[in-house]
Amino acid sequence: MVKAATYPPIGDYALISDCHSGALVSRDGSIDWCVFHRFEARPVFARILDWAKAGFFRIAPLDDDYESTRRYLPGTNVLETTFCTPGGTLVLTDFFAFRPPVLGAHPDHQLIRIARCEEGEVAVKVKLVPRFDYGLTTPRLDTLADDLVVVYGGADGLVLQSELPFGDAERSATEGNRTLHAGEEAFVVLTYELPHELDPQRLTGDQVHAKLEETVAHWTAWADRCTYHGPYREQVLRSALVLKGLTNGPTGSIVAAATTSLPEEVGGVRNWDYRFCWLRDSALTLNALFGLGYTDEAHEYMAWLRRTTAGRAHELQIMYGVGGERLLPEVELDWLEGYRGSRPVRIGNGAYSQFQLDVFGELLDTVWVYRRHGGEIDDGFWDFLGRVAGAVIERWREPDQGIWEIRGEPRHFTYSKVMAWVALDRVVRIAELDEREGALDEWRAERDELRELIEREGVDGGGAFVQSFGDGGKLDASNLMIPIVGFVGHDDPRARATVERIAAELSADGFVYRYVTDGVDGLSGDEATFAICSFWLVECLARAGEGARARELFERLLGFCNDVGLLAEEVDPASGELLGNFPQAFSHVGLIQAAIALDMPELSMTAIESETRDVTGP
Repeated sequence: MVKAATYPPIGDYALISDCHSGALVSRDGSIDWCVFHRFEARPVFARILDWAKAGFFRIAPLDDDYESTRRYLPGTNVLETTFCTPGGTLVLTDFFAFRPPVLGAHPDHQLIRIARCEEGEVAVKVKLVPRFDYGLTTPRLDTLADDLVVVYGGADGLVLQSELPFGDAERSATEGNRTLHAGEEAFVVLTYELPHELDPQRLTGDQVHAKLEETVAHWTAWADRCTYHGPYREQVLRSALVLKGLTNGPTGSIVAAATTSLPEEVGGVRNWDYRFCWLRDSALTLNALFGLGYTDEAHEYMAWLRRTTAGRAHELQIMYGVGGERLLPEVELDWLEGYRGSRPVRIGNGAYSQFQLDVFGELLDTVWVYRRHGGEIDDGFWDFLGRVAGAVIERWREPDQGIWEIRGEPRHFTYSKVMAWVALDRVVRIAELDEREGALDEWRAERDELRELIEREGVDGGGAFVQSFGDGGKLDASNLMIPIVGFVGHDDPRARATVERIAAELSADGFVYRYVTDGVDGLSGDEATFAICSFWLVECLARAGEGARARELFERLLGFCNDVGLLAEEVDPASGELLGNFPQAFSHVGLIQAAIALDMPELSMTAIESETRDVTGP
């Protein structure tokens, strides 16, 4: 077994993407996770999940006596790592090449790495150790020429073109080195192809630089469309670029994270595959995209959501694959030791088959956000939404697994009931706005009954919303969303009591845990604070008029972003270590929404909150 200390911290990685493929690059110039074509595809490098078995691709100075710094080129997902050595300075530029889409054609999936000596001289080493199928397959490398290698084995294939020499390599890996002098550079191109379509082609240096320029131009043009110019613009734009980087270009879907099985507790069992699309993220993501001016992306995401959820309302799932896939079976990969010994390593996610009542509200809230921003709902989609409302009425009295996908006994979660209320509230609003026919009287009556139940069973003696009915007053950070979705106003005493209790009892210096992990979720071990929950606290404070307190917490949270502005799912408030899958879309959505709340505290949900109070009571 490899020592845990061998693995870099999760925060040592940076994401590169072309909205098809994704890779994590370490501070040491090593690509330790890389998938081509789709985020949930089989990786060709996965050393982050098993340092000894799962493969990597490293370019760095030959002598490890260096200091490295890095940045994204402004407004892009193109990564630049600078190595300062005693003899010179090396700059490594990493990116997936964009090319204009051609209808009916597969885009080239090309990972390009350019090493340039800026001053002095630097001996550069390159080592390519591909391992397909999560390290299960050791492929064959065939050298076709001094600068060209093909890699194949199983269902994947790669073509490697390199101006860095390979040296004498074994058949399953290759390495070499070359000294670069000031002004000299060498590039490496790794192209993904299906093994039966391997067609090795070379790029010239001019073509490589043209691809770099085209890729930079693509990202910067996208970044320039951001209409947010409030405080923290740099962090907000980086978060937007993360969301774009986690987008599947052909479908418009956004995955929760680029990785699988990075642990919520090092050495623990809370290791999940997040390379799928959760409906719980949808309304918040759509709000974030609209709030930043990315209307096209918001509409593409909504189109994916509509296509994916089509069918019987009772069959609505909490998550789907990037293409809308519904079958996402969970499998444990027992040959991998996991990040720093965190086992099991899982692919797929068994929670897809859970009953989570909140999912109906998340879908209808997403549609409501879309409609409020000018989206249109045709007759067929309206009929489906009415059936979703009918499914809510049939099932809202049942216990469920909740937003956090507990693997213990179902419960009557307060937030789940609130989102059932949201589902009925939004379908009524859409009907009223568009003068649609439907079972409005029934929807309104059930909505009112839900409100009465929540206010009776979901609030403790101190006036705070509790995790679940009859649980003795346990807290849950998801209840920070209750005023955000408009069930009550941010100035409501129950919302204020919830905020203060969570800040005092469910947080570490303001960094918020989801809930107390006392075994009720069916899992052993603990977890760190959740980034999005902490950002929800910022938003609630800002909307409630506590701007200074909200800003102070927000700026402390920003301090836990890594050196290139990325966040994982969780933060250990004691060590500052990032934990969980990385980078996490939900965390960056939370950052965006919190920044908007600090900039415009009066605008967020004011209209919905006002309408809510008018229609349904205090």
